[in-house]
Amino acid sequence: MASSSSSRILFFFFALLSLSAVSCFAESNEQDPGLVTDFYRDTCPQAEEVIREQVKLLYKRHKNTAFSWLRNIFHDCAVQSCDASLLLDSTRRSLSEKEMDRSFGMRNFRYIEEIKEALERECPGVVSCSDILVLSAREGVVRLGGPFIPLKTGRRDGRRSRAEILEQYLPDHNESMSVVLEKFADMGIDTPGVVALLGAHSVGRTHCVKLVHRLYPEVDPQLNPDHVPHMLKKCPDAIPDPKAVQYVRNDRGTPMIFDNNYYRNILDNKGLMMVDHQLATDKRTKPYVKKMAKSQDYFFKEFSRAFTILSENNPLTGNKGEIRQQCNVANKIRD
Repeated sequence: MASSSSSRILFFFFALLSLSAVSCFAESNEQDPGLVTDFYRDTCPQAEEVIREQVKLLYKRHKNTAFSWLRNIFHDCAVQSCDASLLLDSTRRSLSEKEMDRSFGMRNFRYIEEIKEALERECPGVVSCSDILVLSAREGVVRLGGPFIPLKTGRRDGRRSRAEILEQYLPDHNESMSVVLEKFADMGIDTPGVVALLGAHSVGRTHCVKLVHRLYPEVDPQLNPDHVPHMLKKCPDAIPDPKAVQYVRNDRGTPMIFDNNYYRNILDNKGLMMVDHQLATDKRTKPYVKKMAKSQDYFFKEFSRAFTILSENNPLTGNKGEIRQQCNVANKIRD
């Protein structure tokens, strides 16, 4: 009889432990739902519309801002986490990612701050800079004629720069295609996704600093000879001044339109950087280049898929990180 009573007590004890564990798990999940659709539905329902309208206004004033927003998401999310570390200014203790060689030519960060200020007027202390960075990139693509990409939100902001590890994660424009594919694969982006994301080179421009090695001391014989005179005209110096406004449009035909013309250009040996040339010639990527050159719908589909994966790379959610008051400065730690 005593044994039966002890068994019942043990049963109820373990049952209570199980219920407690389930309760803690549910509470933990409730505290950190991760990235979700319409994360700001209750706290700032107009958040995405505010970002959309701000991007529209800024694009009307300065059309080149769209290129900057598009570049921002790659330079932030590809470096370990989508946590807006890219936006942090240098401090006495750390160097800003914005000041690294891989960030050469990046600008217009002040416009992210304008969007942040507009959101702070609507919903103070609610919307993260990392969500602003991702959603402004999405809206920039739309302004340029690209696809609208539904994205989840709920990212929080990191507190430190990742400048010291930047080069480990961001592929250089002269690196081999094997290295480029490997770095994207680490984020879960496959080969067609890489080809699609590099289609962002359909818009924007390349500073002469990044391409003169293909022009001087001798012209790279792999370049289309019909395209070379234009490149030489735009980049007349073998050692260009990094601060000078010397650049070549990535796509002379439709420089302000996000389309698949880029793929036709690189198949015609008109890619400006070595990564563009390799994309069109490497046996692993060329089939997808040809497919995207033929079908803009396929390009948009693969771009949207890869863009989404990039935007969800290891974000800070729940109680991790913070909601910055200003996007270029981490919040002061309260005593």
